[in-house]
Amino acid sequence: EKEIWNRERLSLQKSLKQANAELSKLRAELRSEAFLRELGSDTENAVLRRIYGKYLRAESFRKALIYQKKYLLLLLGGFQECEEATLGLIARMGGQPSYTDLEIITHHSKGFTRFRSAVRVSIAISR
Repeated sequence: EKEIWNRERLSLQKSLKQANAELSKLRAELRSEAFLRELGSDTENAVLRRIYGKYLRAESFRKALIYQKKYLLLLLGGFQECEEATLGLIARMGGQPSYTDLEIITHHSKGFTRFRSAVRVSIAISR
């Protein structure tokens, strides 16, 4: 009877060792899966951050283009005003235009025109 008990005890000890080994394997596997999940979420976060950075750069570029468009439209509007004045002067010319004809058409003083030209030049240089 003692011998049967010893055999049973040895077989139970072997199965306990096997169960412990399997348990440690499963724990290690679980840790690696959790690590991979965390790593995967970090990778997803990095991808999201990269995409968001691209979005911000594109939005900034779009706003800069809108600003440049508005600036150019204002600039062209000023040139259009000068062109209309010149065309009006040419249309009324019979011979050589006098300075008073040009002043009447533009409705701006010479100082104002110079100042506006200087401002446009400084803006163009700064850009």
